Amino acid sequence: TTAKSNSGLETVLFSQFVTATPFFVGLMVLELVVGVLKTGGSVVPLGDGLTSISAGMISRLPLLVMRGCELTAYMYVWDRYCLVELPWDSAWTWWFTFLGVDFCYYWVHRFAHEVSIIWAAHQVHHSSEYYNLTTALRQSLTQQFTSWIFYLPLALVAPPAIFAVHIQLNLLYQFWIHTELIRDLGPLEWVFNTPKHHRVHHGRNLYCIDKNYGGILIIWDRLFGTFALESDKVVYGLVFPIKTFEILYVQLHYYLYLWRRSNTYKTISNKLSTFVKGPSWKPGKARLGDHIDNPKVTGQEVPHSPSWSLPLQVYVVIHFLLVLRTYHDLFENKMMLSQLTVLGMTVYILLTLTALGYIIDQRPTAAVLETLRCVVMVTMQRYSYMTPLLPSLAVATEFILYTLQTSSFKILTLKLYHILSTCHSDSRTTFINIALN
Repeated sequence: TTAKSNSGLETVLFSQFVTATPFFVGLMVLELVVGVLKTGGSVVPLGDGLTSISAGMISRLPLLVMRGCELTAYMYVWDRYCLVELPWDSAWTWWFTFLGVDFCYYWVHRFAHEVSIIWAAHQVHHSSEYYNLTTALRQSLTQQFTSWIFYLPLALVAPPAIFAVHIQLNLLYQFWIHTELIRDLGPLEWVFNTPKHHRVHHGRNLYCIDKNYGGILIIWDRLFGTFALESDKVVYGLVFPIKTFEILYVQLHYYLYLWRRSNTYKTISNKLSTFVKGPSWKPGKARLGDHIDNPKVTGQEVPHSPSWSLPLQVYVVIHFLLVLRTYHDLFENKMMLSQLTVLGMTVYILLTLTALGYIIDQRPTAAVLETLRCVVMVTMQRYSYMTPLLPSLAVATEFILYTLQTSSFKILTLKLYHILSTCHSDSRTTFINIALN
């Protein structure tokens, strides 16, 4: 019975997410248009926007092989340890669960900033140096494996179905507050989390760090002393910007950083503190460290935005739309696909998003990785692991995409030539002739 109930709730949640997707897309397009009219330029740089959407795609991949952690753990506690079963048809139960979910989210969010090993997951959401609606989709692959713990007390009294609705509404609400176009909402700012308050949360200015954790309501921050008003110009992103759009690095780099940092300490206490204390912690400092040691923000910082040609931009968008279609097909048909097919399509999606990040970053090895990815794509289509975009014109489609790829990457191949500039002149000439012909 529990398994059936759990599966039913997940189906409802998934359908709600799918239903909300057109609204997400519509609001992002609206923000783009209003931004152009208001500022004369795009508020959503292509590379940053695609990276944020890619992060959102990756964050949902675990759902291919496992149930959602939050709902599974909640159902387990509810079935075995429920103390009082609040009536599901009472308005008081719905209001109580609304407040309970938002209160728990505050602590989920606060711990994600104050415990380094959890911050290693949450930093993904803060890694963009821009602030727009696509930033809301920049989610972590791994944070879902810890956040469920904080909601378990609610499972002692609140019915799972009501919890499931409110956890989804809490998430959906937070989408629209990721924008710079809405400045001030007057009296609503006292009670609700708004774009103005959440901009502060995403800032790396000294006054912004570890502030405004609320989900729907800002009252928790006012009660627990973590509230800050927007004052100086907010500079977005991590204290130490990562300056890359390579999606796996965005997702996982901080874990490697913590491991290397812990290895610089000799005592077990300091090694463990690296993972369980704040990101700014150092030996001899308080649990959260001292933010005054962080690099100063001047307001003149230039976000990471590599210059890349229009043909490359068109090429990246085309292939991003293709992998988006593959991603949709994978989730739509996952119950009918073999484990090998699911694994192959997942690896292909990760390879594609990584390769496109290399292109956006203008990495010298982008041409090699992208050529490999195109070979994998064609192979998977030929052996029916993927459906070609135009089944009746599969060969022609492959030829066109390959032609676009080879012509576009002549530009990137030149970067490899610069790396080999210290080599013998004959070797350089031979290499570049092979690469460009």
